[in-house]
Amino acid sequence: MNIGLDMMGGDFAPLEAVKGVKQYLLAHDFDGLSLVLFGDELQLSALLAEQGVPQEKYQVIPTTEIIEMNEHPTRALKEKQNSSISVGFKYLATGKIDAFISAGNTGAMLVGAMFSIKTVEGVLRPTISSVIPKQDGGTGLLVDVGLNADCKPEQLNQFAVMGSVFSQYIYGVEQPKVGLINVGEEEGKGNILAQAAYPLLKENKAIHFIGNVEGRDVFGDKADVMVCEGFTGNVILKLAESVYDIAQNQQIDNPYLNRFNFEIYGGTPVLGVEKPVIIGHGISHGTAFGNMIDVAVRMLNTNVLGKVKEAISGI
Repeated sequence: MNIGLDMMGGDFAPLEAVKGVKQYLLAHDFDGLSLVLFGDELQLSALLAEQGVPQEKYQVIPTTEIIEMNEHPTRALKEKQNSSISVGFKYLATGKIDAFISAGNTGAMLVGAMFSIKTVEGVLRPTISSVIPKQDGGTGLLVDVGLNADCKPEQLNQFAVMGSVFSQYIYGVEQPKVGLINVGEEEGKGNILAQAAYPLLKENKAIHFIGNVEGRDVFGDKADVMVCEGFTGNVILKLAESVYDIAQNQQIDNPYLNRFNFEIYGGTPVLGVEKPVIIGHGISHGTAFGNMIDVAVRMLNTNVLGKVKEAISGI
């Protein structure tokens, strides 16, 4: 199993990326894992040695360019062929690595995912999701959280399937309850998109649809997978992230509120593409990088994207 990491992406790279590699390797005794690290060879070699990362567990692929956070994704990928993101996707597309991780330019990662390795056959649009901590200790999934600001009902129907499969195989939810984010519980509520998506979800035999869920249900146990277009999802995601920030600013140490720390979940996978691509927050530290590696390993071990492909072909 070869997992590629963009070591130059993120506000605190490459040091925090190296720390994440070390944290993961210290916590997991996995003989079949090899990490392929893309970035500045001199910087990485010095940091890896300084952190005491076992040399037999990684290889460094030298790159000379970095796609900055404010660059235009498509143009940057085209013009910076030797950037850590561009080279990483070349390795992924040619099978030299099995998964690719970055906390760098989100747009470049999404463009690379959709045009380097293609979408799963039948998927209308890939999507990204985010973990939502539940009050009962469970793990909820919100999808989409920003990739598709405007959606069609058929896309929400597919998001529900992909999110349900991911929840089942990665978070161990046996029969994920799927809810449609809406402004009321009753069928027929909401805008044109929600009204049109509801009957598709209701008739979808590949999911366990429980109806509409309101904003007050997001952190409860009513639904395990919550579906919406990316505009609404991103607003909910950023609101959830602020909960942790407020708790930290108020010096509140609460087991539930502490679960809103995005670092413990790593990053978000792009669902609907052929191979695992995981996107981290730009302000990721070592803990987040280590957990992104863990997500990639779990995705490969469970063949969750193969399960997504099977589920999509059945609807």
